Amino acid sequence: MFGKKKQPPIRTLVGEGTLIQGELRFTDGLRIDGEVVGDVTALGDGPSILVISEKARVTGKVSGGHVIVNGQVNGPIRSTELLELQPKAQIAGDVRYEVLEMHQGATIDGELRPLGAAERPGLKLAASNPG
Repeated sequence: MFGKKKQPPIRTLVGEGTLIQGELRFTDGLRIDGEVVGDVTALGDGPSILVISEKARVTGKVSGGHVIVNGQVNGPIRSTELLELQPKAQIAGDVRYEVLEMHQGATIDGELRPLGAAERPGLKLAASNPG
């Protein structure tokens, strides 16, 4: 209804006080309240949701469909659906997104670019046309 897609269920939780070292791959949904040192990647072509809570810290690449960040990420982020940067989000790395929602207080130390920007035609000023 109203064009909104149903979110996949969050099936996995990295709890507060937990440290994972290495690559973390998931399907459907993942919530991180602890710390991950390694890449976090959504698998498959289906919808996915990744929540990085206020208490969480991720050091590595982050990739998913719907990505919600309210903690710290040290590494690049790629979101193929919606990237939500909540007020306590702190990102040190380049950010690529399809749709971006950024709240006041969120910080990014890196390049912020929409996906597909390379395929979009460049801006051509009318004054540059001959004649």
